[in-house]
Amino acid sequence: MQRSLVERAQQGDEDAFDALVRATGDRCVAIAYRILRDLHLAEDAVQAAYVAAWRDIRSLRDPERFEAWLHRLLTRACYEEARRTRRFVASIRAVPVEATFNRDEVLTVNDRDQLERSMARISIDQRAVLVFHHYLGLSLPEIADRLDIPLGTVKSRLHYATSAMRAALEADARIPVETQERPA
Repeated sequence: MQRSLVERAQQGDEDAFDALVRATGDRCVAIAYRILRDLHLAEDAVQAAYVAAWRDIRSLRDPERFEAWLHRLLTRACYEEARRTRRFVASIRAVPVEATFNRDEVLTVNDRDQLERSMARISIDQRAVLVFHHYLGLSLPEIADRLDIPLGTVKSRLHYATSAMRAALEADARIPVETQERPA
């Protein structure tokens, strides 16, 4: 089904492209949010990726590879948003409440805060690899293909990102909880 939509979009069918956007939109926002750590920046990156996709969809050689191609465009848009907004942004995030959940799947607020701080300490390149590997569950060769980088670079970024996050989490664990909660 997606192949036919892509082929129709390549012929200029706006409705087909709109259907592709609806089918991939939520996942793209989730990916961009996990890379950029800011919902507004993520939405801007997704918008830029879809504009680029519509502009360049005729150059896509294999309609079966639409989603991988879109993820490459999305990652580039995320990098551009991050470069454009290299400033400190204070934000308060509401923790979403899900109607049904398993207790094992739910992180405490403290756990989420620690993960958020450790993700903020790694580069956007490293975050992108982590998101594609752990959120989407892609293999390292698939990540290399989607990000259009060598496999060795993917391995290196994943290694350094994991090491940096582990170090950040261990450092947070050594700091007493009372000092973590007080503003500096």
